This record gives sequence, structure tokens and C-alpha cells, in this order.
Amino acid sequence: MDTIIDFMLDPAGAAVVMFVLFFGLLILGTPISIAIGVSSVVTGFAYLPSNVIGFVSAQKMFSGIDSFTLLAIPFFVLAGNIMNKGGIAIRLVNLAKLLGGRMPGALAHTNVLANMLFGSISGSSIAAAAGVGGVIGPLQRKEGYDPAFCAAVNIASAPTGILIPPSGPLILFSLVSGGTSISALFLGGYLPGILMGLSVMAVVRVIAMRKGYRTEGHASWSDVFTVIWQALPALLMIILVIGGIAVGAFTATEGAAVAVFYSFILSLLYRLATWREYLDALKTSAITSCSILFLIAASGIMSYVMTIAGIPDVIADTILTFDNPIMILLVMNVCLLVIGFFMDLTPAVLIFTPIFLPIAHEIGMNPVHLGIVMIFNLGVGSMTPPVGSVLFVGCAVANLRIDQVIRPILPFFFATTAALLLTTYVPWLTLALPRFLGLM
Repeated sequence: MDTIIDFMLDPAGAAVVMFVLFFGLLILGTPISIAIGVSSVVTGFAYLPSNVIGFVSAQKMFSGIDSFTLLAIPFFVLAGNIMNKGGIAIRLVNLAKLLGGRMPGALAHTNVLANMLFGSISGSSIAAAAGVGGVIGPLQRKEGYDPAFCAAVNIASAPTGILIPPSGPLILFSLVSGGTSISALFLGGYLPGILMGLSVMAVVRVIAMRKGYRTEGHASWSDVFTVIWQALPALLMIILVIGGIAVGAFTATEGAAVAVFYSFILSLLYRLATWREYLDALKTSAITSCSILFLIAASGIMSYVMTIAGIPDVIADTILTFDNPIMILLVMNVCLLVIGFFMDLTPAVLIFTPIFLPIAHEIGMNPVHLGIVMIFNLGVGSMTPPVGSVLFVGCAVANLRIDQVIRPILPFFFATTAALLLTTYVPWLTLALPRFLGLM
């Protein structure tokens, strides 16, 4: 026993024990929040007395969620669920059809644009994949599109919703990174999110031309006016919420509450949701929010134990041995992509932000830039097996097995990875808007 304790007292040994135990529990099917807590407490026994570790763990769990900013997450989750139920998705799909209808593979381009629009309002890639995929999938099948190709397009474009604000993961990054400006993070996500969507559309165009997928017909001016008029109230939410946060009219939490109120009123006006569906939206939002908050609470223990064990310093020193910012950024991207393959986005942000933040400071990388690069990486990871949440949702909506979608999604994976590298090595893409509006 003493030998194990001595091994764990070395930061590298503590890291090995913590992460081997953590991933071992995940392989056994343990819920990720429990795996985080157990692996952290076991590692903590090497540094704290047994009669103290329980008290400290409870304290860190409470302090981890004792934040007014975190209230924004359940509000944005609820707003997204109300939009899914209230007929907002179909109006955004119609607008996307208008924008992408003249390109080869029009319905696939529509899927991408609709995910970008819906994601920019709901702040959730999963909500976008489910809402937009459920609406446009039947239309694509009717037009003779390959179902696996359609699912791949939906899955690859849905993560734009966590880059184009509002974004729950960016709020989490702000909290974990010690208060990085949420307004700057939100505005910093626009260009990378659009770049991600355009990279998917580039692949769609190539495949559509090769397979002969047709364009949509020309819409009449009356149809154009009708579609824009119907979608305008939903688009105004972006200006109201993001604009209000950016100019300081209200905080991110208050903006999230405004989003809930606005989406509820809008869905009432559309009259496409029943009261039972509103109750389902509340129930789903409560379950999702509780899962996220419990993850955050458990991650508070892990962050504390990693700090007292010196694990972030060891990992940072190892990566910094490359002594070249270009290589360091490449190593960080590879690490985050691999992490995204095996871990869901929320715990990955909570666990690895404290590890990569000191490295970013050391090489002069702006925290806003780091946040966008991290979320971009983990968004790409969410479309890949074995733990890709967007992959699972997209396959379920399309009624396909995961193995049927793997090959079609590969070109999109490579295209979005190229967009990721461009975002990583061209900080202007992230920092231009926040600097232009004086947020940095």
C-alpha cells in the first residue's frame, strides 16, 4: 500500500492512476460523473487524510456549481427545447432552402445552413441535429438522396451550433478558465463557426456534383418575402440575445432567460406545440441540466486534486518541451481531437481547460482563442465514434446504424479538421470581432 501511495505522490504517477481509473470505469459502463468523482477521490487519498477527503470533496462539488453564470446553461437548454417543439425549426429550414436552393445538392446545403441558423439560436449541436435532421431528412429521401450521405451532412454541420453563439460550452469555458469574457467568446465563435459550416458545404458541393444531385427551382418574389417574414422573428432572437450580451445590456444568464421568454412567446404565436409538448420540453431540460450540473460538480473535485498533485504542471512541462509554438499548438490539437473521440464535450472542457490554459499563457495564446480552438476540437470529436453524441443523435434521427455513416462522414471530418487548423494558426479569425467591438 505504501508503494502505491509513494507512486501517486509523484505527479506523473498521480496522473497515471487518475486517468487509468477514470477510463477503466468508463469502459465498465460507469456514468461519467461517477467515474470522475471516484477517480479523483481515490487519487486524493495520497494527498489528504482520509477524514478530510470527504469533506473537501463535498465542498469542491458545491463551490463548483455555486455560480450565477451557470444558470445560463439550463436556460439555453430550455430555450433550445422549446424551439424544437414550437415550430421554429421548420421556419429556419425554409429560410435555409431559400439561401442554398440554387447550389447542386440543394437540400444538403439547406441542411448545413439550417444547422448553422438553428444552432446559433439554440446553442446546442444535439438540438440542431435532432430538430433540423428530423425536418429535412424526409425531404432528402423523397428527392432520392443517399440516406447515409444525408446523415453525414447533418452530423458534420450540427457542431457549428456550439461555436456560433449562444453556446453552453463557451459559458463553461469562461467559468473554468477563471472568467474569460463571455461576450468576447461569443463573438469570437462567429467566424470559426461559419468557417466550419463552409468547409462542410465545400464537401457537399463536390459530392453533389459527382452524384448529380439537383438544385431547387427559382422561388417567386412572393415566396421569398413569405419565407423571410416567417423566419424573421426567430432571427431577431440572435440580435436581441447576443446583441444585448455584447453591449452589456444584460449578462449571459439574463440573456438566456430572455431567450426562454422570447422562444416561448414565439412558439405560442406559431401555435404548433401543445401544452404536453411544453411539459416534455421542461422535463427534458431539467434532466439535461441536472446531468450537466452534476458533471460540473464532480469535475470540481478532479480539478482540485489535479492541482494539489501538480498534474497540470507536469503535462504543461511535457508539451512545452517542443519549444516551438507551431508544434505546441499541433500537439494540443491532436490531444484534444483524441480526447473528443473518447469523451463528451462537457466533461472534456471541465477537465482539460485547467491543463491547457497555462500552456496557452506560456506561448502567448489569448484565452478567447484557446476557448474557441478547444470547443472546435471537441465539436469535431462529437461527430466521431465511439462517444460522439452528435453522431448517435444523427444516426437515430436518420434511422441508420453507426457503421453505415462512418465512411460517408470521413470527407467531412477531414474538411472540418482543416478548418480547425486554419482557426488555430490564424488567431485573427477568432479575435477580429471581439477587438472590433472593443471587448478585448
